[in-house]
Amino acid sequence: MYAYLWRSLPGPRPVKALIAVALLVAVFLLLMEVVFPWVSQQLPHNDVTV
Repeated sequence: MYAYLWRSLPGPRPVKALIAVALLVAVFLLLMEVVFPWVSQQLPHNDVTV
């Protein structure tokens, strides 16, 4: 899978590396800003009973 992604990126090796890092940062920010806050609202971790 990673080889397919690497081959599908345009440009020489340094450009591919920059694009790959930019994609990783974009996925990380999307998870932190959108996905994880939504999931935390769905979890019942505030209803603690001892």
